[in-house]
Amino acid sequence: MDTVRRPAVAGTFYPADAPGLRTAIDDAFAGAEPMPDQAPVPRALIVPHAGYVYSGAIAASAYQWIARARSTIRRVVLLGPSHRVYVRGMAVPSADAFETPLGLVGVDTAARTAALTMPGVVLDDRAHDDEHALEVQLPFLQTVLDDFTILPLTVGGASADEVADVIDTLWDGPDTLVVVSTDLSHYHRYDVAAGLDAGTASVIVAMQPDAIEDTDACGARPLRGLLVAAARHRLGAVLIDLRNSGDTAGDRKRVVGYGAFVVG
Repeated sequence: MDTVRRPAVAGTFYPADAPGLRTAIDDAFAGAEPMPDQAPVPRALIVPHAGYVYSGAIAASAYQWIARARSTIRRVVLLGPSHRVYVRGMAVPSADAFETPLGLVGVDTAARTAALTMPGVVLDDRAHDDEHALEVQLPFLQTVLDDFTILPLTVGGASADEVADVIDTLWDGPDTLVVVSTDLSHYHRYDVAAGLDAGTASVIVAMQPDAIEDTDACGARPLRGLLVAAARHRLGAVLIDLRNSGDTAGDRKRVVGYGAFVVG
C-alpha cells in the first residue's frame, strides 16, 4: 500500500487495541436485536456511527445480516456525512487503504476512478482525515466479511439524484454492498427524540426520501440518495433496530437517535 489513512478516532469512539476492539465488537453483537432465521442478505445497510458504547449494538443489528455473505461481498461502497470539512458534492480519498486496529482495508481504486467521472465527486483528503462516520464502520466490516475493498465517500452538498447516480454506477451485483452511515435526531429529550426518530424510520421504510429533512439525520443526504437508488432497483427498506443514547449508555435529557435498516 502506497498511502494509508490512519485511524482518527481509535481510542475514543472504539478501543485502540485489537483485543479490546474485538471485545467491543463481540459486546455489540451480544446486544443486537435478534435476526430472523433464513433472513435474506441485503443489498445495503443503514447504520449509526456514534461511539460503540452508544450505538454499537444498533449497528451490529444490521451487520449480522451480511455475515452469511462474508465470502461473497467483495466491495463496500461506504457513504456518510462530512462532519468537519465542507464538501460541495462528494469526496473520495487519495489513500490506497484505511487502517484500523484490526488491520488494513484496501480502497478500490478502479471504483474510485469511476466515481471521479461522476458529477459532484472530487478528490479531497481533508474530508476523510478526521471523519469518524466512515471509520467506525470498518471494524464491523472487518469482522463480518472476509476479503473486501471499500470506496469511501463523504457526502456534503450533493443532491439525492447525484448520490443515487454514484451508487448506481458502482452497485453492480451481489458482490457489492452499500453502507450509509447516519445517526438520527440530535440532543432532544428522550421522549421527543423517540417520536422524531419513529417518524423518520417510517418514511425510510415507506421509501420517501423527500420527507427526510436535514435535521432528521446527520447523514440525510447520503440516506436520501440511497433511497432513490433503491427505488430504481425496486428494493425496499426494513427497520431492524431503533434506539437512542438514552437506551444504551447516556442520560435521557439530551439524546442522539440511532436506527438500523436493511435494504433489499
